[in-house]
Amino acid sequence: MTPLVTPLWLSERLDDPGLVLLDATLPPVGVAPPIDTHARYLAKHIPGAIFFDIDALSDHSTPLPHMMPAPESFSCEMSALGVGDQMTIVVYEQEGVLSAPRAWWMLRTFGAQNVHVLDGGLSAWTEADLPTETGVVNRAPATFRATLHRDRVKDFHQVQQMIAEHAQILDARSSGRFAGTLPEPRPGISSGHMPGAASVPFTELVEDGRLKTAARLSEYFAAKGIHLDQPIATTCGSGVTAAVIAFALAIAGATDVSLYDGSWAEYAQRPEAVIEKDR
Repeated sequence: MTPLVTPLWLSERLDDPGLVLLDATLPPVGVAPPIDTHARYLAKHIPGAIFFDIDALSDHSTPLPHMMPAPESFSCEMSALGVGDQMTIVVYEQEGVLSAPRAWWMLRTFGAQNVHVLDGGLSAWTEADLPTETGVVNRAPATFRATLHRDRVKDFHQVQQMIAEHAQILDARSSGRFAGTLPEPRPGISSGHMPGAASVPFTELVEDGRLKTAARLSEYFAAKGIHLDQPIATTCGSGVTAAVIAFALAIAGATDVSLYDGSWAEYAQRPEAVIEKDR
């Protein structure tokens, strides 16, 4: 079954006790004042949805943003939220495509089998005149046993090896940041890109607030010279929009996809890292 589901599909299963809904909305970067996505969740969400706070669920023992937590920590957090490892999980965000794929990737990488993203998110749900509710949702605790699939996560040294082997690395940052002509949002970090990486701005995978169709994504990747039958690693600024590429690749039919969790926030700070810029 496709990992992307429609509002109709979800509405027909909303009362299923084996289904859990997660609002995984992160605030957009660079917007001032910052958007309080949790407050927006409390004001309106799909009935029964709980808030999946990507920032809070990340590893805070490292200065790098949005790093994967330890499996034991993730197990405890998911269990307390009422997310069981045998449940059907549907992730959405309040508008656009930015962070829901990161929650999808985290859950899949920690062993959850039935994880989906709602096509169009809350916007598509409300446009279909489907019900919403307000306030906090509390679910009974469940049992989630996180098992890290290490082949889906790349570290700096593995990425260095991929660069040496001329393997496929897809970068979700904007073309200006990739080229080195625009600055990075994090101070003290040079823009540019890894040797041999391909620029795949995540915004180019989205149309009218939704991910493009499987056919159009396949066409896009083919035009970029990307081989879906070969290993691919995705990267971005902090590991969030890299998951948009990973999700799009899954929709398009790629099967050997990993994500560089440290992404550019780590790579650009390593003294041994080679940074290229387009002149």
